Formats: sequence, structure tokens, C-alpha cells
Amino acid sequence: MEMPTPDANVLDRRAQIAEELRAIVPGEGVIADEDELRPYEADGLTAYRTLPLIVVLPETVEQLAEVMRYCKRNQLKVVPRGAGTSLSGGALPLADGILLGLGKFNKILEVDADNRCARVQPGVTNLAITKAVEADGFYYAPDPSSQIACSIGGNVAENSGGVHCLKYGLTTNNLLGVEIVTIDGEVIRLGGKHLDAAGFDLLGLMTGSEGLLGVVTEVTVRILPKPETARALLIGFPSSEAAGDAVAGVIADGIIPGGMEMMDAPAIKAAEEFVRAGYPLDVEALLIVELDGPEAEVDHLIERVRAIAEDKGAVSVRVSESEEERNSFWAGRKAAFPAIGRISPDYYCMDGTIPRNQLPKVLGRMRELSQKHGLGVANVFHAGDGNLHPLIMYDANTPGELERAEEFGADILKLCVEVGGVLTGEHGVGVEKRDLMGTMFTETDLKQQQRVKCAFDPDGLLNPGKVFPQLHRCAELGRMHIHRGQLPFPDLPRF
Repeated sequence: MEMPTPDANVLDRRAQIAEELRAIVPGEGVIADEDELRPYEADGLTAYRTLPLIVVLPETVEQLAEVMRYCKRNQLKVVPRGAGTSLSGGALPLADGILLGLGKFNKILEVDADNRCARVQPGVTNLAITKAVEADGFYYAPDPSSQIACSIGGNVAENSGGVHCLKYGLTTNNLLGVEIVTIDGEVIRLGGKHLDAAGFDLLGLMTGSEGLLGVVTEVTVRILPKPETARALLIGFPSSEAAGDAVAGVIADGIIPGGMEMMDAPAIKAAEEFVRAGYPLDVEALLIVELDGPEAEVDHLIERVRAIAEDKGAVSVRVSESEEERNSFWAGRKAAFPAIGRISPDYYCMDGTIPRNQLPKVLGRMRELSQKHGLGVANVFHAGDGNLHPLIMYDANTPGELERAEEFGADILKLCVEVGGVLTGEHGVGVEKRDLMGTMFTETDLKQQQRVKCAFDPDGLLNPGKVFPQLHRCAELGRMHIHRGQLPFPDLPRF
């Protein structure tokens, strides 16, 4: 993986740039000391590390906008960073770029129960939103496994999901509005508390844009009433293929669970040893199916799911009888990533999405790839929407293993595209999948996407080196010219 070559002139001007930025963000808001920069050298994709030129931690929108204007004037690259939990290298810094930390934007600005929404700053953690609204009987539906740490601004940047995304959608389905600052330092509001807005869907464009178009400074999210009842089934299967067939069977029967997650044997064993959730260890695959809604409906759906699972070969079925037991079912799944970290020196967390009916085929091929590359893999994923999270186990201290893990991961993602899926479901492209974009998009597709970036960031200063395998200069892509003469439509009659 290659990143842009650092600009030697910018490196030589580090002290001067730091001093000029301190005039905008005083006190401890500018970090230039090498030891103090070290915590920012990587995000959740820890295989890659780079010390940023300078870290800036603004506290107000005005400060942030002035920093952006300064960077535009001086042609300085800018990498936005929230909590740093990105698993695709989306917040990986640049040696000649400013790392713009949003950690001080951590306030919940408003909870509007009447309009079922909340306004928050981008540094607020995902779980903190639910904590802020639960006293009013609400919650925030998207719940990635890192929700205790990941920030809502990062959720917007990567369009994060979580275990409840099957029924309640990803971030984009629960987002009402954002405030962004452009590279020119302009503050723009997209959307709001209303359900929809006229004009182009710029809110949809910004969601999942990975910091390439602007910096989010405020987010308005939809909050939902807490369901009357929620119960979960813990279902064991003799094979991953049988579990995959059960997933397809549940969806084909018209049932949309609140969540439907799957784990294979290595992940089950690791999670059970870590959390002691009561998972069966004599099965090859485990499904967690959560049903929520009115109590009578939940009871009815539980029996339908049980019947489908048994028809597909389930060897064990447990139904939660209390909130504590339901939470214990989820505890192991939520802790699967750190659980794998206990049994492997390093692991590489992948993220690809496939059609649900391809689950059995893909899981079988993944076992073959594991043998080919000589590395173990544990599977935990959002089975309901086909979002896979294979965890490739390796030891970075063993020469060649990181490279083999990368090759293994690339083969998995190519397989996802081959069966009709996509390169990412919620982690984003970042640097991790950047060089694989050509397997999913044509050169024409990628150029068209870059034209959108050029409209927001013509100098390519925002998060360069991410997403696009080859960055074209905006002039090379051609510009859209607006004829400022007579409008093409006559005056319309007024009523």
C-alpha cells in the first residue's frame, strides 16, 4: 500500500505552520511534539502507521472553519479524525498533512422527543445518544460493535450499521441532518429535523463520504421508541451452510428480525472463553435472532423462527426468558473482536457484503482460501443483510504473515464482488480497499465519482490517498460549465 509522497517543503515549515495554527486554536489545541503525536499515528487499522505533521483540536465551529481556510490558503492536506476506530484506515494521517481531531465536539445539543430526534456534536459516542434519550423511552437504532467508543461523526463518514441494521437501517436511514464545514471554510447545513428536503440529496451524498467532501460538525439523528418487547433466540447448527440456509429461510418467510447475527466455530469458542455467555461449543455455527415489537407478535414470530431453524437442521435452540439473558446472548457477539485478540497476536478485520443466498457458497470458499493462505479465519457477521466480518488471524512479528493476511483479505473481497456483492458494508474503503476499487468499478465510474469530489474539494486537500486508487487532477476530468445567459425556461405563471 502506498500513500502520497510527503511534501518536503511542508515538512520544513512544520514549526511555522504550528505557530500560525496556534493563533487560531490557542492553548493545547495544537500538537507538534513527536511524542505527543504518537497516539494519532494510526486508527483501528493498526497495521499501518504514519506520524501526522501536526494535530489540531478545535473547540468551536468558528475555529474549525478558520483552520480549513488556513489550510486552503496554504495548500495543506487535512485528515479529519473522530474517535479513531476506523477499521479501513480512513483516519490514517499524512506526514505532510494536518490531522483535524473532533474529540472536543462532544456535546449533546438537544433532545427533541416530540419530533423524535436529537442534535449532537460529531464527537459524541454512538452509545451516548441512546443513554441520553432512554429516559424518555427512546433509543438510537444503529449500534456497531464499537458503539461504546466510536463517534457519531465517524458513523456518518463511514455509514456505519450494527446488529440492528437489518430492520432499522444503517446510519443513512437514521440521519436527518448534518452541519458541515467545507475546505473553503464555509459552514453548510444539509437537512434538519424535517423528514426530507427539496433539491439534490446532498445529505445522502455526504453520508459515507469518508471525509473527502467536508468535515461534519453537527448531526441530527432520528430516535425511535423503545420496543415493547425484545427477545432473542440462540440457535446452533452443525454447519455454517445450514445456518446460512436458515437465514435465507427466515427472510423468505417474510420475517424481518430486529437483528440476525452469525458466528462460526472459532468465533464461538473465542467469545465463550472471553465472556462466558453460555454459547454451545459443540456446534459449527451459531445464529442470534432478535425479535422485537408487541409481546403477542414477538411470541408468534419466535415459534415461526424456531420451526424454520429446526427444518434447516438446527441442533439446539434457546430462547431468552429475561432481559438479562437476552443481553448475555449479545454480549459474546459484541465482544467477538476483542475475544479473537486474546487468541491471536494480530487479526485483520474485513468487511464485505454479499447477497444472502450466497452465504453457504462464500463460507465454503472462505475455508478453501484459509487453507490456501495458511492462516486461520473466524467469522462474525450481520447475517440478515449479508455483511461479512471475517477476522483473519496472523502474527505481524512473523515475516510475511501480514502480507499473506492482506492477500487473503483481498481474495475475500474479490469473492464478495464475484458473487454479486460489494467491497464494503460499513467500514468504508479508506486505504484498506482503495486498490481493489477497480474490481467493482470501471475507470469511467471512478472518474465520475472523482468529479463529485472536485465539486467540493478541487485541490484534493481533504483526506487524499483514500478511496481512489488513482487520483486525477480536476482539470483532467473536465469541468461542468454553466451558461449564465438566458435561462432555458420562460417565466412560469404565478398562482
